[in-house]
Amino acid sequence: MSNMKRRDFLKVSAGVAAGAATPMIWVKDANAQWNNQPEKGAKLRVLRWSRFVQGDIDQYMANVKKFTEKTGIEVRVDSESWEDVRPKAAVAANTGAGPDIVLGTYDDANLYPDKLLDVTDVCTYLGKKYGGWYPTCETYLKPDGKKWIGVPLGAGGSMIVYRESHIKAAGFNSFPKTTDDFLKLMKALKAKGTPGGFALGHATGDANTWCHWLVWTFGGKMVDKNNKVVINSPETIRALEYAKELYATFIPGTLSWLDPSNNKVFLDEQISVTNNGISVYYATKNSKDPKVSALQADVNHAAYPAGPAGVSTACHLFFNQMIFKYTKYPKAAKEFLRFMMEDEQYGAWLQASIGYVAHPLVAYEKNPIWSVDPKHTPYRDSCKELRPAGYDGKLGYASAGVLADFIIVDMVAEAASGSKSPKEAAERAQKRAERYYKV
Repeated sequence: MSNMKRRDFLKVSAGVAAGAATPMIWVKDANAQWNNQPEKGAKLRVLRWSRFVQGDIDQYMANVKKFTEKTGIEVRVDSESWEDVRPKAAVAANTGAGPDIVLGTYDDANLYPDKLLDVTDVCTYLGKKYGGWYPTCETYLKPDGKKWIGVPLGAGGSMIVYRESHIKAAGFNSFPKTTDDFLKLMKALKAKGTPGGFALGHATGDANTWCHWLVWTFGGKMVDKNNKVVINSPETIRALEYAKELYATFIPGTLSWLDPSNNKVFLDEQISVTNNGISVYYATKNSKDPKVSALQADVNHAAYPAGPAGVSTACHLFFNQMIFKYTKYPKAAKEFLRFMMEDEQYGAWLQASIGYVAHPLVAYEKNPIWSVDPKHTPYRDSCKELRPAGYDGKLGYASAGVLADFIIVDMVAEAASGSKSPKEAAERAQKRAERYYKV
């Protein structure tokens, strides 16, 4: 980082520490009206996913404290892994007891939409004030086109994370832009003893994002526009044949990798390429381990390469915020989500986590975190450009169920590892998905 950029970064960091007392972004409608009086004696319980960058949870909890000091509403926050949040939220929905608010992933809200509080008033207010929501937010959380069943939190961007020096040593001046060149790079890296690796276990973020990209970039998809399951297609099989070649270049053990796995092996210098959020780079910037911090200058980010379909779009990890109808304090819960999404809180959270979750509201494009370091910038448009996991159909219980069952990930893992042929893996995925997409 140049001296000027470093000074700029310190200025931004100082702004976070000071609490970002004044808005730092362009606001479309500063007079957007919000009228809500929380219930007296309200207490809230929030279930959210565990942090991958320390700045996330530190600033989130600082914002929670600020909310309590301002409103007198006590807020308990429980953190669980992504894999554990989903089943615990489902139990709460079915039993009618548990956390008031859940920070979930993808289209989990569509697993139990009738159990969720209508938050159209919150979303309308925030949308008017902050330049509107990106379209995919409505795709995920406004399934009927009228009512919001959750408040978008943003998206954890999934980019290619790589070591620049290793890429150059393998004969590439920049990261490949096509799947053909990507495979050549991966083979060259393995030959040099600096292989890559991508998660193939039930990793909610890392496995889902790259496996969906793989299928899409070869022209495959789970369903068509009529929600007919079409995953068993020539395009998908071609993608799975490619996956088998790619897997041969991976470091051993990726079949069991969960979301923390590739972070650990990358920072331990066992791999040169993976897909991840900005958490790897965050670690190099903030670690007290000299070995990890030494990687900062060598780590960079790139978009996924494009395959035969000409598509590089990734299935970024979308985050939602849901309020269960059973809450005793619906107004307090809405007030909490409104407060946490306002610039004074959300802007500071973006900066503290260096954009680990990319914003869902257009105005936050101007948050300085996206320009203070050019290595942050590739993650800025994650929520704007993401393709929903239920592409190319309508999101709902079926798409949420297919994703929760890791059908795409399992299919890619089976074909890549050779436990099933590409044809067998696609056929099995087709049958599994059809159980959810029943006519």
